[in-house]
Formats: sequence, C-alpha cells, structure tokens
Amino acid sequence: AGKVDFVGVAWFGDDAAFQGFVDKYSLTFPTISDDPGDVFAHFEVPAQPALAVVAADGQVQVELGAVEPDALDALLTSLTS
Repeated sequence: AGKVDFVGVAWFGDDAAFQGFVDKYSLTFPTISDDPGDVFAHFEVPAQPALAVVAADGQVQVELGAVEPDALDALLTSLTS
C-alpha cells in the first residue's frame, strides 16, 4: 500500500464495452481508454492482455499475457523492496 499505483488501459472498443469490463470486474483503480493505441505503442505492447511496470527509476518491464497473482506479487515485491 502506498508504494504502487495501478492504471488500467483499454485498447480498442466502444465506451459501453469499456465500462462493462470495469463494472464486471469491479475495478477500483483508474482506467483510461486508449483507442488510438498511443499508450500501447509507447510501451511496445502488441496485444492484450499485457502488463507494463514502470519502476521508480524509469525502467520498464513488459509482461505479455495474463500474469498470475503469485508472479505479480513477486514482481511488485522486487520493485518496491
């Protein structure tokens, strides 16, 4: 808590589908729509699902595909320790 911020980024789709996903999964972190794909292009993410982690020093690590909870915990622990 207080060490990591999450922001969800949706790529393609209409606003109703975007909001439906947020509601379906009860997402509580900020989410943005990236219809032009600018955020995905910046982090060189070719498809969803993906996770881009930006460390405090600016280093970026991209994980393609779904990330299992244990792997996410380990990744975040390594960045915040």
